[in-house]
Amino acid sequence: MPRRRTPDGGRRPQRRKSVLHGPGGEGGDAFRCVGCRLEVPLAAPGTAHRNHCPHCLTSRHVDRRVPGDRAADCGGRMAALSMTVRSNGEWLLIHQCVTCGELSANRIAGDDNALALMRIAMRPLADGKLPVRALLTL
Repeated sequence: MPRRRTPDGGRRPQRRKSVLHGPGGEGGDAFRCVGCRLEVPLAAPGTAHRNHCPHCLTSRHVDRRVPGDRAADCGGRMAALSMTVRSNGEWLLIHQCVTCGELSANRIAGDDNALALMRIAMRPLADGKLPVRALLTL
C-alpha cells in the first residue's frame, strides 16, 4: 500500500493514537522491556509510537500492520536483526519475532542507544561468511 502524501508532496505527520498499555487496559507512561527488564518511557523523540527498548533495541510483537494498532495476538519477543535506510535517510530497525518468525520494520527513536544501533549496522562487515569485497562493490 503506497504511503499517503500531502498535496505539496511531503509526508504527513504521524497521528497520535489512544493506546492502552496497562495489564487491565489502563493507560500508562512506561513499560518494562522484555529483553533487559528496564523501565522504558512511552514518550520517544522522533516517533509517535514507542515500540522498542532504547537500551537493548528489543521489541514485543504487539502491532500487526499499522504502527500503534496493538492488534497482534502473538506477544512474543522481537529481536533486532538488522537495519535499513529509507530514501530520505531515515533509519529503520528490522525485528524478527522469536515466537512466530514475523518480520517488521520500526523507525528508530531519538533516544536509542547509538552504540547498539552501530553494532547492528556493522554486523554485515563482521560476518566472515560475506566477503568484504562484495560489500565494497555495492
